[in-house]
Amino acid sequence: MPDPDPLHPPAAVVIGRNEGARLSACLASLAGQATPLVYVDSGSTDDSLARARGAGADVVALDMAQPFTAARARNAGLDRARALGASGLVQFVDGDCIVEPGWLDSGRAALAADPWLACVAGRRAEVAPDRSLYNLACDVEWDTPVGPALAVGGDMLARIDALAAVGGFDPTLIAGEEPELCLRLRRAGWRIARLDAPMTRHDAAMDRFGQWWRRMRRGGHAFAEVSWRHRADGQGFWRAETRRALIWGAGLPLAVVVAGALHPAGWALALVWPLQGLRLARRDRTGRPHRLRRAGLMMLGKSAEALGVAEYHMRRLAGRRRDRLIEYK
Repeated sequence: MPDPDPLHPPAAVVIGRNEGARLSACLASLAGQATPLVYVDSGSTDDSLARARGAGADVVALDMAQPFTAARARNAGLDRARALGASGLVQFVDGDCIVEPGWLDSGRAALAADPWLACVAGRRAEVAPDRSLYNLACDVEWDTPVGPALAVGGDMLARIDALAAVGGFDPTLIAGEEPELCLRLRRAGWRIARLDAPMTRHDAAMDRFGQWWRRMRRGGHAFAEVSWRHRADGQGFWRAETRRALIWGAGLPLAVVVAGALHPAGWALALVWPLQGLRLARRDRTGRPHRLRRAGLMMLGKSAEALGVAEYHMRRLAGRRRDRLIEYK
């Protein structure tokens, strides 16, 4: 398999809906570095389409009569990029992100050095982590270890041939489509890596508890669906995450209620929550502020994740598929 030409710019696929000024900043960060530059719009009601065309992007407007997923948008963008001549590498970016200067050079160099490296990601950071505790929690979440990885997120630089070999993103997933793609890539013999290089700045724009709760609920849905679909492959992907969501978010609350109903002393079982929160705070080595508050948020989030897990399996048992996203913006 030929290495990507480090002198040839990659294609770029940006997806979004109603991102406004954030989309303009995203496209500007790719100007002159990616060709073709494709923007896939998912039913925006603002001026996103005009902004994208004004920035010189090739625009794909999805037919919203069909169920929308981010995976479907990424596949559509990649199809358009290939139709426009892209054949080497593609950078996927969410429309609420800005690509850091120098990232594409770092990613291309890594892929050129290892022909079995399917995709790479660098460090993603929040634009405004101090704006809210929820943004800060996202910023900490993005700070994952560098080196060989099981999966990366929506911002990634990938080999087009590798994606085509495994069928691209699964358009039926409403969340978790990037890790699920990475799972299939690894199963096919490819490698994934996280580089110690700035990649993108993300704007979570979470100011309200309800936004964060929906985001965590979506995560639980993704854990459940992906782990169930790949339950027979022996890798147990996201099985532990699903189990933790159910234990801490559903099992423990039920146990507290049952124990309290049987004997007043049983309510003391609820102390397990703050004790676990303290344990998580003590293990936090990020050096970021608000350790206790973030640990408490993490514990509370298990209930939202458990709700997402339950929602997926209830729909599965009823033979119904969720075809609408769980959006937090």
